[in-house]
Amino acid sequence: MRPTRLDEVVGQPKALSNGSALRRLVETDRPKSNSVILWGPPGTGKTSIANLIASEKAVNFVQLSAITAGVKEVREAIESAKTDLGLYQRQTVLFLDEIHRFSKSQQDTLLPAVEAGWVVLIAATTENPSFSVISPLLSRSLVVQLEPISREAVAAVIRATLEDNRGFAGQAELSVEAFDTILSWSAGDLRRALTILEAAAASAFEKITDATEIVSIDQEDVVASTSRSANRYDRVGDQHYDIISAFIKSVRGSDVDAALHYLARMIDGGEDPRFIARRLIILAAEDVGLADPTALTLAVACAEAVALIGMPEGRIPLSEATIYLALAPKSNSAYLAINEALADVASGLTPAVPGGMRSTEISTAAAKASGQGYKYPHDDPITVLQQSYADDSVLAKSYFKPKAVGRESSFVDLWAKLKGIIRKSL
Repeated sequence: MRPTRLDEVVGQPKALSNGSALRRLVETDRPKSNSVILWGPPGTGKTSIANLIASEKAVNFVQLSAITAGVKEVREAIESAKTDLGLYQRQTVLFLDEIHRFSKSQQDTLLPAVEAGWVVLIAATTENPSFSVISPLLSRSLVVQLEPISREAVAAVIRATLEDNRGFAGQAELSVEAFDTILSWSAGDLRRALTILEAAAASAFEKITDATEIVSIDQEDVVASTSRSANRYDRVGDQHYDIISAFIKSVRGSDVDAALHYLARMIDGGEDPRFIARRLIILAAEDVGLADPTALTLAVACAEAVALIGMPEGRIPLSEATIYLALAPKSNSAYLAINEALADVASGLTPAVPGGMRSTEISTAAAKASGQGYKYPHDDPITVLQQSYADDSVLAKSYFKPKAVGRESSFVDLWAKLKGIIRKSL
């Protein structure tokens, strides 16, 4: 069912729209030396598009995978391409799958061939090329991002596969439940959808006695053919960053169900549970903050528990901390306060420490009259008294702005009263 022309490629309306750079590259002979980096999840058409570029241009097509090929195989392909171009004026398309698996030095071996136009490089990657492909190759290539195939597009291909002569030619049918399961389990990966369909059909075929009988594929056949759905998660790629971002934003936004969904995807994908726990500690301090100070204690306890018991039991304290933090009142006042103070210090607000606040423990204390005039708060009945703890330029600032949220609401009036006593002369 691999497409034989560009219009048969499904699920990529943006990348293959009329006038798009990729469509122009496939359908015209200009420019012949354009290299392309196809970036997208598995099963979105990267290999199919590479084949189409080669077939439309009537060129040699050499396919290598960075998983199995090394520098030796790449150099051999380049030398062969150089010979074909010099002797027969025939261009070579070098399709390098999983280019992110190549190290920087391995990717460097491609540069001379790309620069000289000996090969048209089409590289495929599931990771963001900005991080996984060296800058010289990026600057010489057209980067095309492919999206996960929509549920509707996968459904259309499944229906076509059942009827098309390249597929089952009308000799197989799917139950509604089996159809829906394939759509759900493929998770936007068209190749996986067709793989499950083929395996399910093989399971169903074993049950028929008449070779001319139409094969009925039901839910039992689909379940027998594959044990689980595809959880698209890469611990070092875009999914790592996208899902932890969605997780943190869901907790911050108090959506418990969304947060647990992303937590489950990370756990199922093999994410380091200590990484998740660390992010929860940061969130407890940054986003819950003083609205519920016990949140930080619970997050730290969660991290310690995960480190002690490991997985799979570690999922339980991770779930507990996630639920608690999602439901907790939120305040970022502590986060904003230190950032504002740091920004002022960085911009030059570093006045001398007032004499009374200076240390009396250093050898030059007496000469500097350090500590003179300092009033000891514990000598005051309420342990708070009027005193200048910093230069006036600092005291004119207001870094801590408590929010009337959760436990922090009690700090609104408290800080106002304390400041009134401490700075009453200002």
